[in-house]
Amino acid sequence: MEEQIILTHQQIQHKIRRIAYQIYENNVDEKEVIIAGIDPSGYVLAERIAKVLTEISEIKAILCKINMDKNRPLGSIKTSMSPANYTNKSIVLVDDVLNTGTALAYGVQHFLNVPLKRFKTAVLVNRNHKKYPIKADFKGVSLSTSILNHVKVTFGKTDQVCLQ
Repeated sequence: MEEQIILTHQQIQHKIRRIAYQIYENNVDEKEVIIAGIDPSGYVLAERIAKVLTEISEIKAILCKINMDKNRPLGSIKTSMSPANYTNKSIVLVDDVLNTGTALAYGVQHFLNVPLKRFKTAVLVNRNHKKYPIKADFKGVSLSTSILNHVKVTFGKTDQVCLQ
């Protein structure tokens, strides 16, 4: 099957900016927001969202890197912050693609071990093939795809989202 470009570099930049504005609107009274990205691509997206958020608002965006085995996420989640650093804070959990919801579901579970002020999720692409009751509060684009399709997000000199 031939690769089909879904989002170009410029379109991705617009989606990131829109997501950052939505996060700002939902946290307008906050001094800081934790932007927690699932490594690798979700963290790259989180970095970009955090950069735009600090450009458009007075909110301090604090980055948190989440490492997990997406094939076996139970018990394999590690974060770059201790729970004390995000207790009673507003958190946005970020991943590049919401496919089955497994990564986001286990990511949410990890953060719910401490009291939080607010918890939201953000993805660049929402594929609507969920097996868990999880949704993206902020999303760049929703795609109706076959389960046989693969969505590839590439961050670099030429950012793009492709459907294979």
